[in-house]
Amino acid sequence: MDVKAVLIDSSIVIIEMQMARMTAFNKRVAYNLSKAYANQLDKGENYPLLNPAIALTITDFILFKNTDDNINKDDYINKFVFQEETKKYKCLEKELRLIFVELPKFKKSLSELKNLTDKWIYFLQEADSFDEIPENLGEVAEIEQALNIANFINMTPEELEIVENRGIAMQDERGRIAYAEQQGIVKGEAKGRLNQAIALVKLLITQRFGEVSEEISSQIEGLPLADVEDLVKVFLSFNSLADLESWLQERL
Repeated sequence: MDVKAVLIDSSIVIIEMQMARMTAFNKRVAYNLSKAYANQLDKGENYPLLNPAIALTITDFILFKNTDDNINKDDYINKFVFQEETKKYKCLEKELRLIFVELPKFKKSLSELKNLTDKWIYFLQEADSFDEIPENLGEVAEIEQALNIANFINMTPEELEIVENRGIAMQDERGRIAYAEQQGIVKGEAKGRLNQAIALVKLLITQRFGEVSEEISSQIEGLPLADVEDLVKVFLSFNSLADLESWLQERL
């Protein structure tokens, strides 16, 4: 499995997980790193646009044989950069790097995990045996998210269908709530427009014909918004209160 990530400093990381040895594995790693670095530029673009590239390779087999009897407990991580062959001073240190994590060399127990790197490597080794995240790993929220994803991937088709159906039901419920809320907003806006239109009509009537009866006032208040807006438009054509009453009768 290959994953491409971009760090906060814009460095590109190609993460590869390899379960078993393969022919020309070293060439594959070198090719992926070179491709990740070179593919940043389109034809004619300038070299300063290039960002550092890192190949992080995680293997489920021992890649580097250690002949030292006193094996360091941190020997499961090896980092490589370009350096002069005999004098050993570094070159292109920040541009191209290789990092290898060999899972079989990682021997730490849960109680020995001291840093974030240890916790992630332990998770990679033991994730398939977890029913829930141990407290020591639960301090890292992303590890719990990763376990949820891993459990999802390992579900049977029947279990996946149950989860998907629950997800659909939850989405439907959220949709119903959102629709109800939206309808409430729409209805509230329409009610506000109706009240404003009625107030305007009553003001026009009072200014032109004086106070009107409770009956006429009630009839106006009972009109739908469209009729009240029509009344505002035609009101100036009325010559008397009788014209208004006649118009209202036609709307009843």
